[in-house]
Amino acid sequence: MVAPQRMIAPEIAETYGVNQHTVRATWTQHPEWPAPTGKRGRYKEYDAEDVAAFVREHVQRQAVELEPERLYTAQDLEAAGIGIKAGTIRADLTRGRWPEPDDTEHGTNRWYGRTAMKAMIGRRSYRRNDE
Repeated sequence: MVAPQRMIAPEIAETYGVNQHTVRATWTQHPEWPAPTGKRGRYKEYDAEDVAAFVREHVQRQAVELEPERLYTAQDLEAAGIGIKAGTIRADLTRGRWPEPDDTEHGTNRWYGRTAMKAMIGRRSYRRNDE
């Protein structure tokens, strides 16, 4: 089967595993979102390759290789470019969505690089560099 040349919001949502509201209310409002190429029924059509490029650039996080044995604070992880902010790490920790710190010396939460990389693999929209 040949991949569609043009896609509408329901097809985009299904292809990328998000709901239509995310596509219409978030992605299409981004300044880098591709321009519509036409219309199908009540939906705007978008070039499938342009949508894929947008998702790669703005939605999916690239894997960042951290030093496995180094301890990182939330700020260090943000600065390393893992794709999430230190505040999100701290909030996710309190909600049980981020692993417990490997070290808490002097009251500072720190994680080994291997722990943070493992946590990132389980997060939505994360892909390894070799995929």
